[in-house]
Formats: sequence, C-alpha cells, structure tokens
Amino acid sequence: MKHKKDWFKELVIYQIYPRSFQDGNGDGIGDLKGMAERLDYLKELGINAVWMSPVYASPNVDNGYDISDYYRIMEEFGTMEDWEAFRDGAHERGIAIIMDLVLNHSSDLHPWFQESKKSRDNKFSDYYIWRDPAEDGGAPNGWLSVFGGSAWEYVPERGQYYLHFFARQQPDLNWANDEAREKILDIVRFWNKKGVDGYRIDAISYLDKGLDGRADMSQAFGTSSCANLEGTHQYIQEMVAKTIAPDHLMTVGEVIVNTPQDAWNYTSASRGEFNMAIPFIPPIVEIETWSPTNFKKNLAETYETLKKDGWWARFLSNHDKPRQVSLYGNDGAYWKESAKMLASYLHTLPGSPFVFQGEEIGMTNIKLPSIDDYNDIDTRNYYKTMLQEGASEEEALRVSQNISRDNARTPMQWNSSVHGGFSLAEPWLPVNPNYREINVEQQLQDEDSIFHFYQKLIRLRKENPVMVYGDFQLVSETEGPVIAFIRSLEGTAWLAVHNFSEEEQKLCWDGVRADSEVILSNYSSREGRDGEIPLRAYETVIVKLS
Repeated sequence: MKHKKDWFKELVIYQIYPRSFQDGNGDGIGDLKGMAERLDYLKELGINAVWMSPVYASPNVDNGYDISDYYRIMEEFGTMEDWEAFRDGAHERGIAIIMDLVLNHSSDLHPWFQESKKSRDNKFSDYYIWRDPAEDGGAPNGWLSVFGGSAWEYVPERGQYYLHFFARQQPDLNWANDEAREKILDIVRFWNKKGVDGYRIDAISYLDKGLDGRADMSQAFGTSSCANLEGTHQYIQEMVAKTIAPDHLMTVGEVIVNTPQDAWNYTSASRGEFNMAIPFIPPIVEIETWSPTNFKKNLAETYETLKKDGWWARFLSNHDKPRQVSLYGNDGAYWKESAKMLASYLHTLPGSPFVFQGEEIGMTNIKLPSIDDYNDIDTRNYYKTMLQEGASEEEALRVSQNISRDNARTPMQWNSSVHGGFSLAEPWLPVNPNYREINVEQQLQDEDSIFHFYQKLIRLRKENPVMVYGDFQLVSETEGPVIAFIRSLEGTAWLAVHNFSEEEQKLCWDGVRADSEVILSNYSSREGRDGEIPLRAYETVIVKLS
C-alpha cells in the first residue's frame, strides 16, 4: 500500500488477538488461516487497518509476547505463506497491516540469550542486561517484575543476574549495545520488506535502564524506576529515522504516560518518535480509579498538549484489559445501550479509534470458576500474591476474575453453534457461555444491533472530515457522568453527548436547539428543548449544530 504523510489519522484500527479470533485448522487455537477467512467480515464492518498481536515463533509463556524467533511464524498460527496470504487478502480489501513488535525483551529461548547466558565473553554476552550479585550474593537491586517476584534471575554459568521486567522467561534486551541494537533494527527492516504498513510497539518506555544511577530507585518496579528516560527517546528516534519514517509507516507505542508532557514527548511530530501512543495502565489501577470525571480531565489535558502536532490513539479495550462494556458500562440491564454509548464516545473523539475484537458485538467479561481455568500468567501470579498477603481464596479469585486479561482473550463469538463458531475442537480458552445470545451472526441480522451501530460510526468518520480533523471543545460540567463536546471544522459543528450512568441526566448548554438534527443516537427518539438535552440511561446522541 502507498502511504501519504499523515495517512494514519484516517485509520480505524481493529485489533485481532490471533489465538482467539478464528480457528482455521481445527485444533482449538486461532490462526492466520482463520483470520483470512474473516477478512470479508472486517471489510463489512468498515475498518481499514488490522493490528495483530504477535504471531512470531514463541514458547507462549506470555502468549506470544515472548519471542524466540522474530523471522518465523508461530507453528500454532501457521506458516509465513499463511501470513503472506492474509497480508495480500487484507491489502486487496484496502486494509492496512499493523504488526505487534516486542523489542524491550525476547524469550529466554531466543538464540541470542541462549548464547549470552553461557559466558561473559562471547559475541552475545552483552546483548542482555547482566549484573554481578550484591555484596550478600542476592539480586543487584530490589526491583520487582511486573508479573511478581524479583526482576533479576541468577545464572550460575555466568555467576551473574539478568534483568527481566516481565516474566523470568522474558530477559530484557540491551539497547545500549550498538551491535545488539542494529540487530534489532534489522528485524524491523525485514518486516518492512514483507509489506507491513505499520507497527504497534510493546512495552517501549524502558529501553534505557538507567542503572548508572539515573533510575529512580525509590520505585519498587523497574518499569516505574526507569520509565521515559532520555536514552529511551534517543533509541526510539534512531529506530524511527532508520527504519520507519522513510516509508511513512504508522507507529503506535505502548508507553508509560505519567504527565501530559510524556504524551507529547512520544507523539509530537517534531520529536520524530511515534505517530500516537497507547498509555499502559495496570487493570487493577484502571478498575479502581476510572471515572467520567477523570476521563474529562484527561481529555482536556491531552488535547491541549497534542493538538498542535501530536495525535491520539483512542481505545477502551485491548488484550490487556477487561471488556469495556463490563468495566465502563453495564453488561446486564443496559448492555446494548451502554455498549453503543461507549462506541459513540470513542469514535467521536479526536484521534484514531481502536476496536478490539468482539467489542463491536458487545462481548463481556467471563468469570471462570477456578484459578486453574485461567491461562494468563499475570492473573495466576496476582492470585498467588493475594493469598500470600492474607486474602481468602474466594476474595483472591473474585479480584482475579475482574482484572484478568483472559476476559479479553476468550474466543470470538461468531454464532450460536458449538464453541460459538470459533472452532469445532475444544478451544484453548473457554468460550463465554453467553455466546448463544451475543454473537456476530445474530447481530448481522439485527439492524438495531451493536455491530450495525459500529458500522454507522465508522462510515460517519470516513464521510465526515469533522470527525477526524475537527477541533475539540468540552461543554459538559467538569464533574459528573455526562461527557459532552463539540467537534468543529470549516463551518461544520457537531455536538456529541454521552451519559456514563444508568441514571437520567441532563446537559444544559445554550448552543443546542430542540429541532437540531440528530445524526446518530442509541435511542430511537429524542425529547428536549432549546438549551437542554435530557439523557436516559447510557444515552448517546450526536447532534448537528451547523
């Protein structure tokens, strides 16, 4: 595909979690053949880019985010020929391919690490982060891994510890080594030649470890201690300049954003880093701290920071989060209304919207009966930590169910047949039991479905530049469950109003009229008067002002 300079701004990006999308060979695991079979569905939805979670060779300690060979396809997912067939099929339908790059760490089974751990003086010895033991023989410092326990692992052959910010099977790469860094850039060049259109880059905020004293050692987690150091920005700028910018490929970085300045540092065009960024927030933090009021504060701050030369990745769901209708909406009495409201909220914001598979049909969280039923390493480790801290098994399971990344990873619900049409074999992860009520086939036949609502939103975005390039102005109160804003561009102005509550609410704003044209709503009728919009439970309405 040929890319114009700012082509990424007009993307609606659909994230596929390959293991859970469609099983194409009957082994209970989603794969590239299954993905290719569903390309017409994606075209019908209207999206124009697909981000696929990692499909590289991996032992799957962290479901593909531990890569043992960046140049091969995971056997469970198929072959390079299968990947090329998906690429070609997507491009034929006008769908760009966004690959997931994991460049902070590799698998411990990667040949580089297998050689690196043998001795201190071989070619690969400095490709990873090694340190001598502390005076007492223990870990070099007290950093903790995101997945629990120490971030350091001892290797007797070297008499040293290696650093792993995630699982111990995910050793961190040493970007400070010039030869290792060039080898990493070669990976990007390889996939560029394969015809990818862009990259989502995983866990990229801590390439510079700051172990020379620059890291904030008051933080327990290494990922917090060294996040966003200047060396990381320099490495990203080098990578983009050498491998991505020349072909105008799209980039989105998964980053730590502690302040609006962090967002600007990663996404300002003047910096030469990413086109947009996905801020990473641990699920437990998101569950405990989110609110419509906080959403409004964040919207105002990031818009002012980035409006000149930055851009926004807009998402409520991905493979690391609970299902959005279960977290931010109401997956019971107001399931359909709240799912549509969340969609409308996301797609009317400035920036590029990301749709996570199943979101477009309102898939919900799942509550598996036992911790043994969970596949996610983070969920199992969190459960274990809660027990160690004194929680009961019942409480530890309840919290783990709510935060588990497996909520987003259950198989796609295509129809009401066995296993939801995902596979004829027993799936690698259980299908949500509500697949008989919530599935693609049923929603394609229902003009009032969540799917068709998404379809309308995506079409509106493609046909109305105000949704992509329009200015943004909040008009709702600073606090409270109503988020309302104006998008305006060259004489066109739309008002988008969203009620994040099952209680009736009201927007009072002088600019709206009783006879204003309703562009889209999740209710079939609207009442109101000049200067006022009454809102029912989880109501969303887009009104044309001019």
